[in-house]
Amino acid sequence: MTTLKDVKPGQTALVDSVQVTGQARGRFMAMGIMKGARLKVIKVAPLGDPIEVLVKSYNLSFRKTEAEQIIVNIV
Repeated sequence: MTTLKDVKPGQTALVDSVQVTGQARGRFMAMGIMKGARLKVIKVAPLGDPIEVLVKSYNLSFRKTEAEQIIVNIV
């Protein structure tokens, strides 16, 4: 099982599932983070938090704890 936290800068991944629940799940879906979405990791901060990701045509930043809850397949 690979999470978004494990994806290296420059790699692209497809979302397999989102383990977030409650209001955060709705927020993720509104941002386009759902099964089948293509994510490209742009950069990771020196201490690993936050992680900048390209989703569709915009950049998002995720905390390490959020990235651990996004299950992906690297392509």
